[in-house]
Amino acid sequence: MVSRTCFVTIGATASFDQLINATLSPDFLQALQASDYTTLTLQYGKNGQQILEEFRETVASGRRRDYGIEVTGFDFNKQGLGQQMKTAKAGKSRQEGVVISHAGSGSILDALRISVPLIVVPNSSLLDNHQAELAEELARQGYVVHGHLENLPTALRQAEKLREKKNAWPPNNHRADPSGQGLAGVMDDELGFVD
Repeated sequence: MVSRTCFVTIGATASFDQLINATLSPDFLQALQASDYTTLTLQYGKNGQQILEEFRETVASGRRRDYGIEVTGFDFNKQGLGQQMKTAKAGKSRQEGVVISHAGSGSILDALRISVPLIVVPNSSLLDNHQAELAEELARQGYVVHGHLENLPTALRQAEKLREKKNAWPPNNHRADPSGQGLAGVMDDELGFVD
């Protein structure tokens, strides 16, 4: 049997329980099933284990369905998430999947390096939310799907279209960029670097 993984990461520093809950919602699990996914792996952070355990209890009791998706999770890997993200990459018995990430720059860059479709969901609960700006710019340039908590099934379908286009990473900085900044300029602005 060929497996297909959706890997979800909330990063290392801030909780993002809303993203974990959204990926465990019946609508999203049904969308995964409809797109032939077999596994949902959650890097859930410090509070997410309880959410995952509650999900498993409701499935076991019959009050909720898992839609045939194997759901696993872990807190965080101090060596990085590269190996876990690679489970979404095509292989001998794996069909290419997708990575869903908060809009932290480290997680985004890790996912772009392995060259699988990436859905970026900004954590709107953060103060001075730079994540939305980064997600919007990367989506505008065609590298990611800018996802929202309330429309992850739609974002999953958009990721399939992104898979067909597949812009190479790192970007070729010689292309014309309508903003005049390119990704490096946007990230410099966001991080406060000045020339």
